[in-house]
Amino acid sequence: MTAVAEVPAAAAPRPAPTPRRRPVRPARVVLHVFLTVTALVWLVPLVWAVYTSLRTFADTSQHGYFSLASSLTFENYQNAWEQAGLPHYFLNSVIITVPAVLVTLLFSASVAFFVSRFNFKVNLFLLMLFTAGNLLPPQVIITPLFRMYLLIPLPDWLSGGSGLMYNSFLGVILIHVAFQSGFCTFVLSNYMKTIPHELTEAALVDGASVFRQFWQIILPLCRPAFAALATLLTIWIYNDFFWGLVLFQTGSDRPITSAIASLQGQYFSNQNLIAAGALLTAIPTLVIYLALQRQFVSGLTLGANKG
Repeated sequence: MTAVAEVPAAAAPRPAPTPRRRPVRPARVVLHVFLTVTALVWLVPLVWAVYTSLRTFADTSQHGYFSLASSLTFENYQNAWEQAGLPHYFLNSVIITVPAVLVTLLFSASVAFFVSRFNFKVNLFLLMLFTAGNLLPPQVIITPLFRMYLLIPLPDWLSGGSGLMYNSFLGVILIHVAFQSGFCTFVLSNYMKTIPHELTEAALVDGASVFRQFWQIILPLCRPAFAALATLLTIWIYNDFFWGLVLFQTGSDRPITSAIASLQGQYFSNQNLIAAGALLTAIPTLVIYLALQRQFVSGLTLGANKG
């Protein structure tokens, strides 16, 4: 008889180890509670504005704003669009915002390139000078700025017929460029410092001029930072109300934020209509943020992992 080797029985599979639950730390609970409360604080006014804009003035005047609406309608949006002339004022805001953003980014990138890529004794002073401009509130310089704008002549095609820097789109664009350049220069200079100097040194050996280094090497590498700054600048300049109010004499040339003020009368205010107009005014900035959200977030997080 031939001996038959016994085959050992297959080992039974071991049960998978159950994952251990991490203990909930009190600090994490406090953090989540804080974030939840902060989110509600930011969302409640927006939700309330939407709710108010959908109610009629007769309903709120009869039952009060803190009450349940008997009916909801989009009539306030239609009335705000027609009474405030939002398309015209939106075009004014585009004329102001687009050149101001482009000029601010180009000017700030030029100064940041000089400060970050060249070693001069005036670099720190120049950066501090541009940054210090953001410390002054606009209300401090409005009187000398107003007098200066009344003394600067402009051709009629550039001043809109006024012949002065005052009451012109150019005057508002330049003051936005002046106020926003400091912050943009500070951000771009810090980002350009993270770009290796070997890139520009190699380009210099190949015969590239300083302008070519700036235009073809540094600027393309700063696209994420430009996207983040462009988003912030567009929102800030588009939502500006102060400069558009004090530097324009005629109301038809003012930006879209001034159109909301035209919905409020001297003796009567329809808050439902104003809420609808304010929400319509905020739609372009919301669209721009959603379109550039990925670039905006990546631009803010750049440099977090760099030594």
